[in-house]
Amino acid sequence: MRMIDLHCYPGTPEWIRAQGPYVDALATYWKRSWVGKAEDDVMAEFAGAGVEACLVALDLETTVATPPCTNEYVHGIWKRHPDRILQCWGSVEPAKGEIAIRQARRAVSELGFMGFHFHPIMQHFSVDDRRYYPLFEEIQSLGAAVMIDVGTTGMGAGMPGGMGARLRHAHPSAIDALAADFPTLNILMAHPGWPWVDETTAVALHKGNVYWEMSGWAPKHFPGNLKVDIRGRLQDKIMFGSDYPSLPYERILREWSELGYSDTVMEKVFHGNAERVLGL
Repeated sequence: MRMIDLHCYPGTPEWIRAQGPYVDALATYWKRSWVGKAEDDVMAEFAGAGVEACLVALDLETTVATPPCTNEYVHGIWKRHPDRILQCWGSVEPAKGEIAIRQARRAVSELGFMGFHFHPIMQHFSVDDRRYYPLFEEIQSLGAAVMIDVGTTGMGAGMPGGMGARLRHAHPSAIDALAADFPTLNILMAHPGWPWVDETTAVALHKGNVYWEMSGWAPKHFPGNLKVDIRGRLQDKIMFGSDYPSLPYERILREWSELGYSDTVMEKVFHGNAERVLGL
């Protein structure tokens, strides 16, 4: 079965450096070392799992003052490994204003990216903040999609004050407002959305332009109602993502299998919905 992994970070030292002060805390959160791997080793892990990876750039420059893992960087990996990298999500920081708009335009028009990933908690903003609507207007006009984290994050977890980040910025109500104001913008919610899983479900069901990928969690820990809804009323909304390198593929794929969904459902989750919605 084809597997499109919609949420893969490069996993290299360049990506690790972009996380700045969060590196040690992430190692504690994930209970393992948090160090970069060689690019070829990352590609070997994708190949071993049999996934077609969509790489995610990372720009936290305005909040942690570290050099970003840029759109150009992930584009370079894509072009060096077209047999394993399927597409890329760019990263721009809304706080950069006109600079972010120009970066978004270049990422789609020149680099060929399918869309942009936003990390509201770590980028210190809410996607329904109208100060940043010109950026979303540009993205919508480009015909690109957005992938936006919902729910809590391991970034800053356990650190004093969470390094100033606010979990509320990733509440699904912000997605609901964005989807209402930008009805032709395809929006993917990233991660299961805990602790607001029922509210995240409601947004996915109510807004026709909102979809949901399940990266960053071991499938056996998906909340019970969500496990039921994936095989039922959410089966045309759910997509596969890993949040590589957060969890090993062996565990993720084994636990998806153990959920016992039909081949029809898994075809939609692993590739069908992404093909239909994102044109992959």
